[in-house]
Amino acid sequence: MADLATRNYIRWDAQGVEKILEGEEKDIQAVADMINAGQRAQFNKNRHVFGGTHNRTQGIVKGTFIVQDDLPKHLKQTELFEKGGEYPVVCRYSSEPPDPGLDDRIPQPRGFAMKLFNIHGRKLPGGENISTQDIEFNSTPALDLADARTTAEIISLRQQHGDDKKKLYQQLEQREDTDLQKGRDQVKNTHLESTRMYSQTPYRFGDYIIKYSLVPDTDIQRKLGEETTSPNHEDDVLHRWLRDFHAVHEAQYLFRVQLCENLEEQPTEYAGAVWDEEKYPFQTVARLVIPKQESFSYERKSFWEDHMRIDPWLGLESLKPLGSANRLRRVVYPASSSLRRKLNGRKEIHVSSVDDVP
Repeated sequence: MADLATRNYIRWDAQGVEKILEGEEKDIQAVADMINAGQRAQFNKNRHVFGGTHNRTQGIVKGTFIVQDDLPKHLKQTELFEKGGEYPVVCRYSSEPPDPGLDDRIPQPRGFAMKLFNIHGRKLPGGENISTQDIEFNSTPALDLADARTTAEIISLRQQHGDDKKKLYQQLEQREDTDLQKGRDQVKNTHLESTRMYSQTPYRFGDYIIKYSLVPDTDIQRKLGEETTSPNHEDDVLHRWLRDFHAVHEAQYLFRVQLCENLEEQPTEYAGAVWDEEKYPFQTVARLVIPKQESFSYERKSFWEDHMRIDPWLGLESLKPLGSANRLRRVVYPASSSLRRKLNGRKEIHVSSVDDVP
């Protein structure tokens, strides 16, 4: 730890951390328009609208996020980690693709999102009166929608050829990032409780820059990683596994951060690159504890999907999202949420207590 404490970490506001390329604003608006067009088509077909991604809820649970009280100085960053403490949290497990009926046996990235409560400090614009911090994860360390330009290109291809995988792959194989784009179909399809999660994109961490990760930390969680889905399982197997686990076991995760030291090897503008964790190690700053409980409440699921919004852009200024993919989210998230609530006849609710969630 002494070695990690004395490294030359890059400041979040250093020259070169964020480079906005010409045309990014146009690309971002194109993505927002495509997402909204997809939502309108979904409404015309189903008379109900979901979000742009992560539409299959696998489970929603409550727990406690525990920040260590003995962190070294370089990790005592932001109002959240500057001192030890415990924060109520509600968490959602999901499948990343936009299809809410996706068969669990089909390998695809999975998601995890946390909403922490009682978080106070200087907030980003729009979140000044919100006492929560949203933290979102994906089961793949690299983001295929790596920047605004890539996102616009890939969303367009998926909407054109989403029903014909052969044609989609023909288009993807002509790209320089073919392996990144096809990798989502080749992930290991394991128990969600054993799945390591990643931020994919970078964030400000007080003075510095991080990516973060959530690591399963009990023997039973690690053991569950040995089992993968098979054609013999039910099409909602991940949901079933999750309910069976939470009914009898406590879950624990380590929340770890990976600090940026080299912008060439740890790019902040391109989220399709994995930061080498042997060269730039993850460091534990907190623990997530989820006591045993029923992980699938229909009322809780409806409340989250119909009324809640996960958006790190409404959180602490000291945890500001960085890079092109995150700047895109700053526009696309509220645009998607606004249209969804309008078409579904629902109101967005910014909960202020974990007890506000059913």
